[in-house]
Amino acid sequence: MEPPQRISPNLALEEYVAHRLSMGQTMVNLGLGEARLPVHPALLERLAAAAPANSYGPVAGTEPARRAAAGYFTRRRLPTSPTQIVMGPGSKPVLFALLTAIRGDVILPRPCWMSYAAQTGLAGHRAIRVPVPPRCGGVPDPVALQEMIKDARSRGHHPRVLVLTNPDNPTGTSAGPDIVRQVCEIAGAEDLVVISDEIYRDIPHDPALPQLSPAEVLPARTVVLTGLSKSLALGGWRIGLARFPAGEWGRRLHDQVVAIASEMWSSVAAPMQEVAAYALSEPPEIVDHLEASARLHASVATAAHHAVTMVKARCEAPQGGFYVYPDLEPARAILAAKGITGAPQLESHLLRHYGIAVLGGHHFGDRVDGLRFRAATSQLYGANAEEQWAALRDPDPASLPYVAKQLDLLRCALIEMTEEAMPLTSAASGSAQQVHH
Repeated sequence: MEPPQRISPNLALEEYVAHRLSMGQTMVNLGLGEARLPVHPALLERLAAAAPANSYGPVAGTEPARRAAAGYFTRRRLPTSPTQIVMGPGSKPVLFALLTAIRGDVILPRPCWMSYAAQTGLAGHRAIRVPVPPRCGGVPDPVALQEMIKDARSRGHHPRVLVLTNPDNPTGTSAGPDIVRQVCEIAGAEDLVVISDEIYRDIPHDPALPQLSPAEVLPARTVVLTGLSKSLALGGWRIGLARFPAGEWGRRLHDQVVAIASEMWSSVAAPMQEVAAYALSEPPEIVDHLEASARLHASVATAAHHAVTMVKARCEAPQGGFYVYPDLEPARAILAAKGITGAPQLESHLLRHYGIAVLGGHHFGDRVDGLRFRAATSQLYGANAEEQWAALRDPDPASLPYVAKQLDLLRCALIEMTEEAMPLTSAASGSAQQVHH
């Protein structure tokens, strides 16, 4: 595969939105999957105190950071030693190091986070797409997975790695324990390596939602990825990590990744390792902050789900993280009359006519002729830290004026696009027209 000719679509869209906002244009930014929240003061204090640390550290991570990470996983039913942990500058480079270390074709759910396929190609592997079940994303349909493996091998391909995400990006849904077990049983029988991306695990919308890590089902063959970008809104601080299986195979893979890391990033920035050691130990103030963040994500994502399903869109209810993934297939004929025949045109129309930035489903490996898009609802929490803190503390953040206004602009735009003979009310029309200019 040739190197990418442009930057990742979500980052490109974010730069475009920032440019338009700097010019004073009104935008509803639902593009970048960033947990747009202020940093907890305790994390700022830790970073400031550690700022003088400017030496290289151990490639796999400092002992305090790895010990804290081991405790984090152990509290989630995955007994872990610090020797099973590798820290990285975000989960993306750790994922790439893994894909570089493991040879073979990579099985991806369709749709899935766009960087999985991009990194698979950069690592020199073939990506094999398998559709997800109707009720959830992040894992492939078990029946389709089994059939795909058989078909791929009959054609001389070598399925080796299976990437799972739970909760999921882009759908915002969460795969239940039963389907996780089924998929892991197939992976075990077919001798696949499972990479389980659990970066959204700590922000479920319902604390009682049952969550089962593939590492609980297939412990000897599963690597778990996570980080602090989504849960604690530290995307710009770049703190990620991986948990490797115990046993000889896991140790060999761990050592391969550490060797690759030594040539890619040397070590995670020392101050960030201090932050990681503190955050992953989960002191009460961080646990409280996480719970407040999860409530906020749930409130606004649920409100966005209501907004899109009011206008003929199909959309699974979000269960974790901060995404919704509407499908405007029921309005295909109406949209086609306006020149919207697939995800690229849908994305472009929303941006050009309404100033609403979303990512079409084609970026996530979905069908180009599908009418699906991902909306990152975490972008709606406020234009500054004061508004974001208010959203975190409000019992009904979706009703805050600056949040509700943007949700209404999305709803009004979709109404105007999908209703063939139903003109907007004057109030809604005024709201929609605000983003035309």
